[in-house]
Amino acid sequence: MNSLPAHVREKLSAVSTATLCTALFKRGLRNQFVQDVRPVNAKPHNMVGEAFTLRYIPAREDLNPITVFEDRAHPQRKAVEECPAGAVMVIDSRGDPRAASAGGILVARLMMRGVAGIVTDGGFRDSPDIASLPIPAYHKRPSAPTNLVHHQAVDLNVPIACGEVPVWPGDIMVGDAEGVVVIPAGIAEAIADEAEQMTAFEDFVQERVLDGFSIIGLYPPVEPQTQVDFAAWRAAKGR
Repeated sequence: MNSLPAHVREKLSAVSTATLCTALFKRGLRNQFVQDVRPVNAKPHNMVGEAFTLRYIPAREDLNPITVFEDRAHPQRKAVEECPAGAVMVIDSRGDPRAASAGGILVARLMMRGVAGIVTDGGFRDSPDIASLPIPAYHKRPSAPTNLVHHQAVDLNVPIACGEVPVWPGDIMVGDAEGVVVIPAGIAEAIADEAEQMTAFEDFVQERVLDGFSIIGLYPPVEPQTQVDFAAWRAAKGR
């Protein structure tokens, strides 16, 4: 964990999840955008970090009373104290927001430990408090009941599903104002490089469109002059 090179992290922090999804699609990866998960409060910077996972199963009442939190080895409590700085905690709540995956105190603790963000396909309680914290947090919708009502924490740092996307420990999680994308760790640097190039071109195209140009021949750049103009734009912009 925490083996993501700084230059890759920096590139991923400056590109959109939309662009990353296109770069992943070019490699045949069609299901990398976490479904029905959105930011509690959009931050001015991307969330980027390696996945540290927590898995919930449906709660069984006789095994999941509120006294389980007295156990220092409870998986949810261990996850909060063991998720590495710079990583992203990713919670498999089976897409069920009827009970909270976590609350404001646990998210605050993650923030104080230097964790890069938290994602669940369930919900958070204390979501107004979480929204005020300078840590990226993503969920399906607010949920006040304690997680014990419907969720039973059982595993740390194992392959999970989050928002119908498979997530392996160490996968790279990137979140922006639209949502969260999962990048397989082995191709993260290549995807970051491609997304950086794509972003430069998309910024160029956006400028041209706002200047009144047609997208025909410009996007995609099938006209030879487009590549000439783009090269000149990059030289002028230092990109």
